[in-house]
Formats: sequence, structure tokens, C-alpha cells
Amino acid sequence: MQRDKTAEMADAVSRIDAGSSVAAGLALEHAVPFAAGHELVRQGIDDLTLIGPISDVLFDQLVGAGLVSRVRAAWVGNVTAGSGYNFRRAVEAGEVDVENHSNFSVALALEAAAMGVPYLPTRSLLGSDIAAEPQFRVAEDPFEGERVVQVPAVSPDWAIVHVQRAAPTGDAHLWGNTGVTYEAVRAADRVLVTAEEVVDLSVIKSDPSRTRITREQVDAVVEAPFGAHPAPVAGRYDRDNEFFLEYADGTRKPEGFDEWAEEWIHGVDDRESYRERYEEAIGRDLSVTEPTVAAEVRYGQ
Repeated sequence: MQRDKTAEMADAVSRIDAGSSVAAGLALEHAVPFAAGHELVRQGIDDLTLIGPISDVLFDQLVGAGLVSRVRAAWVGNVTAGSGYNFRRAVEAGEVDVENHSNFSVALALEAAAMGVPYLPTRSLLGSDIAAEPQFRVAEDPFEGERVVQVPAVSPDWAIVHVQRAAPTGDAHLWGNTGVTYEAVRAADRVLVTAEEVVDLSVIKSDPSRTRITREQVDAVVEAPFGAHPAPVAGRYDRDNEFFLEYADGTRKPEGFDEWAEEWIHGVDDRESYRERYEEAIGRDLSVTEPTVAAEVRYGQ
């Protein structure tokens, strides 16, 4: 059955309950779902647990909006500028609980949940302070007798992912850096896909090997062009480093974030109006003008 799962952003995000655990920013600095994150802020869906490797400033913005009670991540900040000031203030004030991970332990935790096992072992954390974090267990490998760190499974209530294209059914294509996107999609109870464009299913079927996000995993599909800005989307637009620097300068103090959010989140109704404001106020051309095109792939007759 080919059920149409397309929805407006406000409707799709409203399905996320307060108190949910949400995995996002899963492709590292690539394809960060800022459009969906900003809708979380508009709707004030709070008491969230955020899960991810490197979220860039998405987690910082959700923390600044007062929506986050816990973060399970390897790093939270601003890749271009360093600190995420909202996150730093909240942690120093004891307002957000932090579960420290490495990038690899986030991947293992999500993969364990996707596999349906309680944990996965690793040696990579041995010798680091992260191995002493309370969520991990150092144990003896029963086969070789050496020490390993047991990384417990993490199963998010929601995974939010941004892709280049998706069909109304939920089948989607993501290329470029994918990070731990696929692990999170398989680990999560529900998945929200935002896409640069919603395309006919025949487009997705034309490249089946790339279809690693499939309809049975997806709860809703939202068309959101420019939906990852200021992060890049491979083949669509480049990273807006200046925007990240401007965000850092503007959010060094709490009132600065409030002013930023009023302009760029609450001051726009949706991503289309966000882009209109961006073009009027800043107008940098981020389009990929010299795309790298993969060689043709042929599938039978």
C-alpha cells in the first residue's frame, strides 16, 4: 500500500510530544534539520532529550529556547566558531543534564537499538575519561578475556532527518556525508523526514541502492527547501560559515539569543518566509555552481 505521508511542517512536528527523546543532526555538519528544529521552538515542545553526535548549533538553539532537559551527545557547539553559548550557560547553571559520548559510542548506541540488542562492545573508549561515564560498563570480554566497554542501546522516540529528496510514501535518498543517519532511523520509534524536494516515487525507484530510508520507517514527509540552512546539503547549497559566525556573535549573551530567535524563528512563519528574509537581509549566494556528478549507473534493461 502506497500511503501518502506528506504533511505540513507544523502538523508533522506537532506529533512530537513534550518529554520525547529526539535524535537529530545525525549527518554531522551536513544536512542538519534546522527547519524542523525551528518549528519545535515555535510550538514550544519542551522537556526534550536530544541525541546526536555533532549537532552544530541546532542543539544550542533548542537549549536557548528552554526546550531541553537532557543531552546525550559527543559535542554541542558551533563548528565554525567554537562554543555554543546557550548550551554552555545551561550546563554551567545545572539546567541541562549531559550524558557524554564519543562520536563512535553514539553510533554504537543507536546501532545496538537498531539491532535489538542491549549493548555493543568497544575498545575505543578504553583509556579515556568517557569510559568512566555512568552509562557505560567496563567488562571482560568472555571470548578473549580482554577489557571492553559496553555501550548500552539508545532508542529515540523520534529521529528527524533532512534529505535531498523523498517520495510521498516516505522512501528517501540522502547522499554526501550521512554520519549515523541510517542507524538512528532504524533505532527510532518514529521518523520525520524533511526534504529539499518531494518527488515522484519513480525517481526514488530509479536508484534503489540509495534508498536506505524506507516507507515502513517513516511517519511523515515534509517538503522543506533550504531546510538545513545554515548547514550544507550536498549538491544543493554550501555551508554558510558567515551565518554561523554572526550567530555566535549575536548569542554571546542570553538576550542576544532572544533577539536572534525573534528574527529568524518566531519572526517567520515557515521556511519559505525564512528564505525570503535571508535573501532580503543577507543575500549570499550559497548555490552549488560547479556540481560534482556521479558516473551513470545502469540497472538492467
